[in-house]
Amino acid sequence: MRKLSLFIATSLDGYIAKPNDDLSFLKLVEKEGEDYGYNEFTDTIDTLIIGRRTYDYVLKEIGSSFYDNGQRDVYVITRSPRPSVGRTTFYTGNLIDLVEQLKSENGKNIYCDGGAEVINELLKNDLIDEFIISVVPVLLGNGTRLFKDGRPEQILELVKAKTFETGLTQLHYKRKN
Repeated sequence: MRKLSLFIATSLDGYIAKPNDDLSFLKLVEKEGEDYGYNEFTDTIDTLIIGRRTYDYVLKEIGSSFYDNGQRDVYVITRSPRPSVGRTTFYTGNLIDLVEQLKSENGKNIYCDGGAEVINELLKNDLIDEFIISVVPVLLGNGTRLFKDGRPEQILELVKAKTFETGLTQLHYKRKN
């Protein structure tokens, strides 16, 4: 069975975005030639799940090829139907049904890149198998929380922790069965 992995950055105080979906704090740890294991990680996946607001932000800031590089299926979770573009599907159905279907199919692993609503819906249904969380050394004070209240307790097992010259710390956990 394929596993679903979360690979995301957060502030030390647990925010994945400042107010108004502002991700500028991520620039604090940008360093030429350093991708914090992202390319190595994406070699292990062939499917991506992402919330529409996160998708739209990345589309505006980086471009559509960041997600849809022709090598993987992209599911943008949205309430507003849109036609598919390349291998990108704008999915308006039940997220849990989609993830259960994808996990049962053959292929590489599945990557969730946010946003918070998608992540927390997956957490409520115990569907995230692996957490790779990069902690940016900043206290934002407010914004969009990575983990919201109202989800069940889940026990995790540390796989590894890695620190980087920029001050970023990457925590890799897997769900403990």
